[in-house]
Amino acid sequence: MKVLGINGSPRKSGNTATMLRSLFDRLEQEGIETELCQLSGLKLSGCTACYRCFDKRDRSCHGRRDDMNTVIAKMLAADAVVLASPTYFADLTPEIKAVMDRAGMVAIANDRMFARKVGAAVAVARRGGAIHTFDSLNHFFFINAMVVPGATYWNMGFALDPGEVAADEEAMTNMVALGENMAWLLKKIHA
Repeated sequence: MKVLGINGSPRKSGNTATMLRSLFDRLEQEGIETELCQLSGLKLSGCTACYRCFDKRDRSCHGRRDDMNTVIAKMLAADAVVLASPTYFADLTPEIKAVMDRAGMVAIANDRMFARKVGAAVAVARRGGAIHTFDSLNHFFFINAMVVPGATYWNMGFALDPGEVAADEEAMTNMVALGENMAWLLKKIHA
C-alpha cells in the first residue's frame, strides 16, 4: 500500500513538508509506503475547462503541456492521497488548486477514477484561515467519492518560520493519529 503526499507549498522544506514528514513517519511505522510529491519547481497551471479529457478519456489532461500528468499518474498509482497546503490569504496555494481542478476534472471524465481511494487534507497557517484551506482541500475528496479518515482534531498546524510547526504539539500529535487511522483504513480496505 502506498500513500502519496502532495506538498502544495512553494517551500520544499517549510512547515507543510514538516507536517507531511510527521504523518509519513507514522505511516511507515505501520508498514505503509510513502511518496512525497513536491509541487514547488513543477510547471503547473490551472484548468482551462477545454473538456478534452472528456473526449479522450485516457486518464490524462490534454489542456496544457506541463507537469500535471506526472502528478495525476502518481495519484493513480497510490492507494491514498494527502493534499497539503499552507494558507495563503485564507485559502490554499494556486499550485495545489491547479492539481485539484485539473486532476479532478480528469477523474470525473474517467468514471471517478479516484473513487474509494483514501484521501486526507493537511493545512498550515500562520494564524487564521486554516479551516477554510482544510475545507477546500477536502472538497476534492468528497466530489471524487474518496474515503476520508478523521483524526483527533482538524489536520492543521500553526507556524510562520520554516520548521516552526514542529513545536505545535497538538498538530504533531494529530499527524500521528491521522497516520494511525489512515493505516488502519488502508489495511481494512486491502484485507
